[in-house]
Amino acid sequence: MPQLIDFILHIDEHLITIINSFGNWTYLILFVMIFIETGIVIFPFLPGDSLLFAACALAANEAYHLNVWLLFAIFLAAAVLGDTVNYEIGRHLGLAASNSSRFGRLINQEKLGQAEAFFNKHGGKTIAIARFIPLIRTFAPFVSGGSRMNYRKFIHYNLLGGFLWVTMCCIAGFFFGNQPFVKAHFSLVVIGIIAISLVPVLITALRNRKPTAE
Repeated sequence: MPQLIDFILHIDEHLITIINSFGNWTYLILFVMIFIETGIVIFPFLPGDSLLFAACALAANEAYHLNVWLLFAIFLAAAVLGDTVNYEIGRHLGLAASNSSRFGRLINQEKLGQAEAFFNKHGGKTIAIARFIPLIRTFAPFVSGGSRMNYRKFIHYNLLGGFLWVTMCCIAGFFFGNQPFVKAHFSLVVIGIIAISLVPVLITALRNRKPTAE
């Protein structure tokens, strides 16, 4: 866990190491990371927003030889395919299995419960909204699959949410990631990105909080 936290907080430095070590294979590595973060329900803690932001910030620097359009394409593909796989996992296993089987022990049940509450409140729009919320975005497609959400409706919100998420993160990283303040305080910027993205979860939790009986 400490290594994961260090990777997230200093993701720009670690990405530079990956680029210098693997060259063009970096694109495949980034694809796999986003695919796993969105597609495998037991890995909700991998970086998402910060990874897109940092990668596109490096793409704006010619020294790292990253093509921002290629990054956009692989991130969008990974995000859409990841949610689709996650939906299928939920559809075939079902929410009941996730709560009782050995597989269920690998799932963060608290976050799964938050995703279910979010899904019940916002319906199909959850798939698009959840793209911008760490942890919830990993569980939302799983919940939608377990709830037997219509696939056409799911893929519509999957494509919409994926496009908006990748576009906004890539634009922010490419145009603002190399600003002197951002480069000097990248860890604080990453924490800020995570904090802002968790605001909807906090608001939903407060609204659903029942008053304590006297």
